[in-house]
Amino acid sequence: MPTAAVAPPRTFLPTAPENATVTDPALVKRAVKAAALGNAMEWFDFGVYSYIAVTLGKVFFPSGNPTTQLLSTFGAFAAAFLVRPLGGMVFGPLGDRVGRQKVLALTMILMAAGTFAIGLIPSYASIGMGAPLLLLAARLVQGFSTGGEYAGASTFIAEYAPDKRRGFLGSWLEFGTLAGYIGGAGLVTLMTALLSTEDLLSWGWRIPFLIAGPMGIVGLYLRMRLEETPVFAAEIAKAESSRPKVPLRQMIVGQWRALLLCVGLVLVFNVTDYMLLSYMPSYLTSELHYDDTHGLLVVLGVMAVMMIVQPFAGALTDRVGRRPVIAAGCAGFLLLSVPALLLIRQGSLLAVALGMGALGMLLVCFTAAMPAALPALFPTKVRYGSLSIGFNVSVSVFGGTTPLVVTALIGLTGNMMMPAYYMMAAAVIGGVAVWFMAESAGRPLPGSAPALEPGDVRTRPGTPRPGQRARAAAVGPAASRQGAMHP
Repeated sequence: MPTAAVAPPRTFLPTAPENATVTDPALVKRAVKAAALGNAMEWFDFGVYSYIAVTLGKVFFPSGNPTTQLLSTFGAFAAAFLVRPLGGMVFGPLGDRVGRQKVLALTMILMAAGTFAIGLIPSYASIGMGAPLLLLAARLVQGFSTGGEYAGASTFIAEYAPDKRRGFLGSWLEFGTLAGYIGGAGLVTLMTALLSTEDLLSWGWRIPFLIAGPMGIVGLYLRMRLEETPVFAAEIAKAESSRPKVPLRQMIVGQWRALLLCVGLVLVFNVTDYMLLSYMPSYLTSELHYDDTHGLLVVLGVMAVMMIVQPFAGALTDRVGRRPVIAAGCAGFLLLSVPALLLIRQGSLLAVALGMGALGMLLVCFTAAMPAALPALFPTKVRYGSLSIGFNVSVSVFGGTTPLVVTALIGLTGNMMMPAYYMMAAAVIGGVAVWFMAESAGRPLPGSAPALEPGDVRTRPGTPRPGQRARAAAVGPAASRQGAMHP
C-alpha cells in the first residue's frame, strides 16, 4: 500500500526577543499613509502661500515698491513660525501624555481652519489695515497648529515602523510634504496660466485657500481612523493608567544634548528646504525677473523628481545609515551651492533646471533621512514633546525666516549670491551636528523594545499573527481595555 508523501520539516526563523514588538504590516501601511497624506494637506497651504506670494503682496500690502510688498508678505509668512515653538510646547507634551493620534487629529482641524479663513479675508482695498491684520491672525493659527504636526507625524511613523525599515517608511512623510507642495505649486501655476492678472488679484487667489476646507475634512477622517502606536500603548500599559505628566523642564534640560543636535540638524534641513521650495520661486520672479509660469514649472519639475527619488533614498538610509546620507547632503551644499546658484542666475531654462535640480537632489539627503533620524534622538516618554520643542525652535529661528532674511540681505548688500552663502553656512552647522549624532539605522528607538517584521520571527500554523501577538504582549491588559490597539 503506497504511503503518503511526507512533507519536509519547516525551517523557522529565530524567535523574537521576549519584549520585542512584531509589527503588523497592514497597520503600519495605514499609519504611514494617513500620516503622509495628512502632512501633505498640512503643507499644501505653505506651498500655495509661497508660490502666490507676489500676488498676495499686491492684495494685502499695496505699495509702489515690489520688494516692499514681497518683504511684507514674507513677514506674515515668517510670523507664523514665531508661534510654532509655543504650539510645540503645547501639543508636544500633550502628545506624550494623551497620545499621538488625538493630537495629530487636533492639529489637522486647526490647520484647515486657518487656511480656509485666509480665503475669506477681504482685500486691503475693501477694509484697509484690517486685511493684513486678519491675514496675520490666520497665519498665527496655522503656525500654532503646525507646531505639533511634523514632530507628531514623524514620531507616529517611527514608532510604528520596524527597526530595519524605519528610514524607508519615514521617507514617505516627506513624500507627502512634496506632494502638498506640488499640489499647491501646480494649482498656482494653472491659475497663473489660465487667469488674467485682474482675475487673479480680484478672486482667483482665494481658490487654493478655500480648497483647504474639504481637504481638512478628508485629513481629519484619515487621522481619526488611526490607532495609537504600539510604543505609546506599551507606555500606557506600564503605568496601567494615563501617562504621567512629564515636566517641561525635564523635556528641555534633561535632553539638552539631544536638543542641540536636533536644532543643528533641523537648521540645515529647513534652511535648504525653505530656500529651494519657498524662496526660489519668488527669487526667480522678483529678483531675476524670470517669467512667472516658467519659474514655477521648473520648481514643480524639481519636486516631482525629488518625489521619485525619495523612497529609494529612504531605503538607502536603512542600508548605509542616516549619518552618511545626511553628511553627504551637508558636504554637497557646502561645495555646490555657489555653482548651482550661478547656473540659476545664468537665466536659460536649461541652466535654471540644472541648478535647481542639483539643489533638489542634495535636499533629498535630508528629506529621506530626517523623519527617521530625529525621533531616534529622544526616549519614548518625552519623544513627541522634546522633538516638537527642538524642531520648532530651529524652524522658527532659522528655517521659516529664510525667505525674509535672504530677501533683506539682498536688499541691503545688493549681492545676488546671498542664497548660496546662507545655505553654505547652514551646511557647516549641520555637519557639526552630524559629527556628534549617533547612528540609529536598524536599531530600536531609545526607550522602546525592538520592532521586528513578521518574517523575522518564528510562526506556526494555527497561531495568531505576529502583529497580534506583539500587540497583546506590548499593550497588555490595561491598554487593551482602553482600546489602544485592535486585531
